[in-house]
Amino acid sequence: MKVHPRIDDRLRGWIEEQPVFFVASAPSGPHGHVNVSPRGMRGTFAVLDPLRVAWLDFHGSGAETIAHLRDNGRVTVMFCAFTGPPKVVRLHGRGVTTALTDPGFRPLLAHFPDPPDLHGVRAVITVEVERVSDSCGYSVPLMDYRGDRDLLLRWGARKTDEDLADYRARKNATSIDGLPVF
Repeated sequence: MKVHPRIDDRLRGWIEEQPVFFVASAPSGPHGHVNVSPRGMRGTFAVLDPLRVAWLDFHGSGAETIAHLRDNGRVTVMFCAFTGPPKVVRLHGRGVTTALTDPGFRPLLAHFPDPPDLHGVRAVITVEVERVSDSCGYSVPLMDYRGDRDLLLRWGARKTDEDLADYRARKNATSIDGLPVF
């Protein structure tokens, strides 16, 4: 394993090439569920500067990451090479959520120059990176990327802003451990 002082240009380029990443978070204390979420779609992750990253957070069946960030801010983002030389990169840090209803939401969108359809985005997650590391990834399988799925985008496109607000109120109000989300 190698620890880097920051996300340099080489790591930035590699990160931006990856079509999928994983987000890990957990509530405070010894109880509660650790959560790991796969994320993807080209144009939804941005390296803002050498120690700050962000991603577009779409509506989903849960909101564990947002609830955990609200609770304690701890988060790890992991990228794996599924093609080419083996590599795993982890970004450990503290994250904050900027909900689409927050005045700071629109300015953050400028960091995503080529996002997919934004209807269905519920927040931008920004992480102040405290530790950057890479490791071998020798056991990560080789897999072929065939393209982004469009199901989430099509689902969101069928919803009005009111539908999405209702969805957040009904399905994303609390985490599986009962923590508040928004």
